[in-house]
Amino acid sequence: MARLRPARTCRTPNSQAWSRYSLKNQKKNFVRALPRRSILIFDMGKRDSSYDMEAALTTQGKIQIRSNSLESARQAANRYLEVNIPGQYFFKVMVYPHNVIREHKMATGAGADRLSRGMSQSFGRPTSVAARVNANQPVFIISTSSKNKGVVKEAYRRAATKLSGLYKVNLSYSQQAVSAK
Repeated sequence: MARLRPARTCRTPNSQAWSRYSLKNQKKNFVRALPRRSILIFDMGKRDSSYDMEAALTTQGKIQIRSNSLESARQAANRYLEVNIPGQYFFKVMVYPHNVIREHKMATGAGADRLSRGMSQSFGRPTSVAARVNANQPVFIISTSSKNKGVVKEAYRRAATKLSGLYKVNLSYSQQAVSAK
C-alpha cells in the first residue's frame, strides 16, 4: 500500500508552482488530471455582525501546506469550537490549495539499487495539492465575542499541531469592544 510522504518533503516552496489546469483548452494544461482536494468546506459557524473580536492564525514563515493537513486542522479547531461555544463563532479558512505536488516514486527496500535507475531529475506524477502561504499570511480566521478568547486560543493550538511550520495567533478587536473597555 502506498503511503503519504511526510510533510517535511514538500513544506518548503523552493520550486516553481505547477497549477495550470484548464477545462476549456486541455492542450495547454501543465497537469493532465488534478489530484483530489481533501478540504471542501471553507466557512463554518454562524455569521453575525455583533462579534467584537477577530483572531487569525498566521504563519511565521513562507510554507506550503497540503490539503489533507489543512482539512485535519480545520476539523480539530471546528470540533473544539462547536463543543465549547456552539453557534457563537464564525470560522473561515483563508487559503486555497491550488499548487500541484509532484513526486517521483522510487523503488525502496532490498535490491532497490538495481531497480531504480530512472532519470536523474524526473518530473514526477501529481500526488496531492497544497496551498502556498507567505509569511504573516492568515490561514484561519475566527470571529467571536471577546469573552471566548481562551477557547479560540486553545482551538488554534489544536489546529497548529496538525500543520507543519510555526504559527502565531493575532487578535484584533472592533471599535465597539475598544470603546466598551
